Amino acid sequence: MDLDTDRDNTLKTDETQELISSEKVDGTSVYSRDGDKLGSIHHVMVGKRDGRVRYAVLSFGGLFEGDRYYPLPWGALTYNTDLDGYEIALEKEQLKNSPSFERGSEPAFDADYDRKLQGYYDSRF
Repeated sequence: MDLDTDRDNTLKTDETQELISSEKVDGTSVYSRDGDKLGSIHHVMVGKRDGRVRYAVLSFGGLFEGDRYYPLPWGALTYNTDLDGYEIALEKEQLKNSPSFERGSEPAFDADYDRKLQGYYDSRF
């Protein structure tokens, strides 16, 4: 059997060597560099005009903390195959203090909000 054919057969239709479907990204776990699970990706935010993924919106919280969403700069995430999830150089306490919003009160994701997010993360990465 041809090696290229074997490789093609092992790749799923929602993932290639260079691309991944947003459907597959949603729900993927996010970990700190220490291996602590911070949450999971709820959805991604994509620029309408340039098509670039800007933020992965992390779902963090639960029954006692309430659902909170934390937009993380996409470029700050690194996929770790050993964890089968993304890593970010951010500790849980730093995450809790980062810009976030509650379910039902999504920000406008306009230029002002983008500057707020960049201001917070530029000082950490």
